[in-house]
Amino acid sequence: MEVIQSTAGALLALRCPHCHAGKLFSHPALNLRHFTDMPAACPVCGQTYEPEPGFYIGAMYVSYAFVVPLVLAVGLLVYVLGHDPDTWVYVAAVTVAVLALTPLLFRYARAVMLYAFGGVRFDANAARRAG
Repeated sequence: MEVIQSTAGALLALRCPHCHAGKLFSHPALNLRHFTDMPAACPVCGQTYEPEPGFYIGAMYVSYAFVVPLVLAVGLLVYVLGHDPDTWVYVAAVTVAVLALTPLLFRYARAVMLYAFGGVRFDANAARRAG
């Protein structure tokens, strides 16, 4: 069980905000049937992952903040590489990009929401005490 000392590193690795060791999601992101599944609590330290009912509704706003730059970047890329193609090309490219990245966007929106607003702080000894 590896404890990631950096909070940014733990967030990027999608680990528990309390112990930085337990995984936030039950299945790999490429498992499209279950990429949204989260355990109720950290399997290492027992920290609950949903501080209150409906907590992750706010993750929609975080996800929106991720998607806007993605749409702009894909649109700019299509404009430059496609020499300003028809509108349907922009729509198709953005749709494919967003759909392809949905599992990651979903997971990181939830992780950012939990780290920023979950009221949980890192405890370097939490993983050691738990196991």
